[in-house]
Amino acid sequence: MEESIKNMIVVGVVSWSSAFLVTRRILQKRSFDFSNRVISTIHAILAVTLASISVQDWKCPICPVASNSSLTQMQVLAVSVSYLIYDLVCCLFGERVSMDNTIHHLVSILGLGAGLCYQKKCGSEMVACVWITEMSSPFLHLRELLKELGYRDTPLNLAADLLFAAIFTFARMVAGPYLTYVTLSANNPFLIKATAFGLQLVSAFWFYKILRMVKYKLTKKKSTSINGTNHVNGIK
Repeated sequence: MEESIKNMIVVGVVSWSSAFLVTRRILQKRSFDFSNRVISTIHAILAVTLASISVQDWKCPICPVASNSSLTQMQVLAVSVSYLIYDLVCCLFGERVSMDNTIHHLVSILGLGAGLCYQKKCGSEMVACVWITEMSSPFLHLRELLKELGYRDTPLNLAADLLFAAIFTFARMVAGPYLTYVTLSANNPFLIKATAFGLQLVSAFWFYKILRMVKYKLTKKKSTSINGTNHVNGIK
């Protein structure tokens, strides 16, 4: 890994941490998790934007496969690695420590870090991974932000839930498996292939949990609608 990229990661961790502290100061009445999700949303939008800019040819976004990483691609990975390190530590100080989330962060840091170490390989695949994994993140955080803002169990919150589920499904269970297949088929280092497979397994696990969430939300909405109708009929 180049020295400039190492420095960029260190600066990135400090920058994300500072941005969080400023956000906490500005949003003093909001929870720790709310401020962290604001930073996470900013990172997701920035990561997707930078990943999109780094694409060399949109006719084949993940081309060239198993090729030397460009400086732009390495910078995209460095930004996300620095954020993931910040977020991992931040989550450990949060109100609830999730083992699922911790494992997700560790696998992601290992995968992107491996991409930076093998800078002569897999640049396109790693940036595509960032693009796919962060595509649904703004909507993931929007769901929770709306709840704290007082929109829990409202049509707006349900719309955010369904939009997140739809984007996650496309990104992680359609584009994700294809990217995993390409990564495993190409002449990439074993560690890159292993982490690609691991990330896809993590995505499948989250997909299962999201399906349960959507089923619960829709069942709850249907039950509420039926109870409301019965209540109106009873008044009549």
